[in-house]
Amino acid sequence: MEKEIAEYLVSPGKKVLLSDYPTQYKGPQVKGNAVLELAEIKEQLDELQERLYAADSHSVLILFQAMDAAGKDSAIEHVMSGLNPQGCQVFTFKTPTSEEYDHDFLWRHYKALPEKGRIGIHNRSHYENVLVCKVHPEYVLNEKIPGYSNIKKINKAFWNRRYESIRNFEQHISDNGTVIVKIFLHVSKEEQRQRFLDRIDDPAKNWKFSSADIAERALWEDYMKAYEEALTETSTQGAPWYVIPADKKWYARLAISKIVLDTFKKLDLKYPVLPINEMHKLGEIKQQLLNEK
Repeated sequence: MEKEIAEYLVSPGKKVLLSDYPTQYKGPQVKGNAVLELAEIKEQLDELQERLYAADSHSVLILFQAMDAAGKDSAIEHVMSGLNPQGCQVFTFKTPTSEEYDHDFLWRHYKALPEKGRIGIHNRSHYENVLVCKVHPEYVLNEKIPGYSNIKKINKAFWNRRYESIRNFEQHISDNGTVIVKIFLHVSKEEQRQRFLDRIDDPAKNWKFSSADIAERALWEDYMKAYEEALTETSTQGAPWYVIPADKKWYARLAISKIVLDTFKKLDLKYPVLPINEMHKLGEIKQQLLNEK
């Protein structure tokens, strides 16, 4: 792994303070070179995706979490645009439906897992249940969990069990061939303010803005604390978190692409080798086709 992206990896067991992680990239990379490098990485990912599909032994799950306007949608668009859409599944998780509330909080996310040979991208994820739900514990009441009839009962022990459920879920799918990459796009409050203003000023972006975004912005510190606790509790050897500086979108896209590429390379995927008898058949069929000429 490049030293550059290794710096963004949250080591298992490390207590996370987001103030220790930059939101602004200040390295030597420039935008023009980053665009060219991203294009090269896309070509490599295209070939590696084909190996993933051919090997049919693993799936790759990439999770994106961030505050509003951090650039999740554009990161997914730019980094994953070189992939074959037939082997890639993108899910955006919003407020649960009544059917989803009638199941445990992981149910809808388990349903959305990629099959072997495929890449799954989750725009927001099961982590909403320890992020937005932690800032708004009243949302947990919609799950109708026995013994939790009011928010006073949703205490530290409750959240610890939920973190444990997430770790167990990720360990289970990892043991069964799903490689997990978790990306937190770390944007500054000032950059979010500017992006909100851009959305308001640009008629083509008005649809991206909601008055509810401002209400959530007022809870910024609560969200930062929730993220710190979630990253601390759930960055594991098999499912690590990366905290990516996101104030410059072009750099965040490059960093994410490097992480995804590094993940694929570590799998060391090979194309399947046919049995000897099948190889002989290929030779015979090739000769038949040549004889037709």
